[in-house]
Amino acid sequence: MSEAANEQKTKPKAKARIHMLDELRGFAVVCMVFYHAFFSVGYLFGWDWGISMIKFFMPAQPYFAGLFIVISGIASNLSHSNIERGTKLFFIAYIVSLVTFFVVGEQNTIRFGILHMLSVNMMLYGILSRLLKLIPMWVGVILNAALFILTMTVTSGSLSIPFIWSYTLPSKWYQTDFLYPLGFINNDFTSSDFFPLLPWLFLFFAGCFFGRLAAKKKFPKFTYKNHIPPLSFVGRHALLIYLAHQPVIFGLCYAAQWSMGMTT
Repeated sequence: MSEAANEQKTKPKAKARIHMLDELRGFAVVCMVFYHAFFSVGYLFGWDWGISMIKFFMPAQPYFAGLFIVISGIASNLSHSNIERGTKLFFIAYIVSLVTFFVVGEQNTIRFGILHMLSVNMMLYGILSRLLKLIPMWVGVILNAALFILTMTVTSGSLSIPFIWSYTLPSKWYQTDFLYPLGFINNDFTSSDFFPLLPWLFLFFAGCFFGRLAAKKKFPKFTYKNHIPPLSFVGRHALLIYLAHQPVIFGLCYAAQWSMGMTT
């Protein structure tokens, strides 16, 4: 056997990329970009058509955001250092908070947005991963899905099973200024992007448990094929696009104002 053949045989095989995860992540990012664009146009620049559009698309927002969060949980099974990833994302998230504070003011600052939530969940998964492996996959998926449903109304002051049962949480939990990452917010709390750990932590961890199939390369074969390359590209560069899209939106809005003579 030739030396080249031996080298080819011993060379480690590249991991099979699940392109459908990239495509779905890309779709979710595109949806978020449009949603944030309408929010900025309507509520930050005061154009009525933006407010109309954000109200029209608002019911869909939890679904494409939820898709993004589940995929992030699945992808955590494909990373060797979730604590490191989470720590880096945590600092990026708070840089975003600082930038929004100085650019759009305290009222519209992102205090605990989707990046903050994902960073904390990544670190938690990295810390707890060995313990979580003791829980069977489908038990973990079902349990976290149930807890997600149960805690969906935490920001409104309760735990609930839709149309069946509701429990009012202690009001004192909502009278602080520091429990907002958990979803316990008071009447003075504002954040232009808000994704508290409750309920979203459980959706992320449901994705983590389901992602064991990805780690074992047991996803259906068609998910490994690249069906929509543009969406796959967006999905692979989701963080960069997420960070860049708001400055681009602001620039376009300011340019539109200037062209119409609306700037002061």
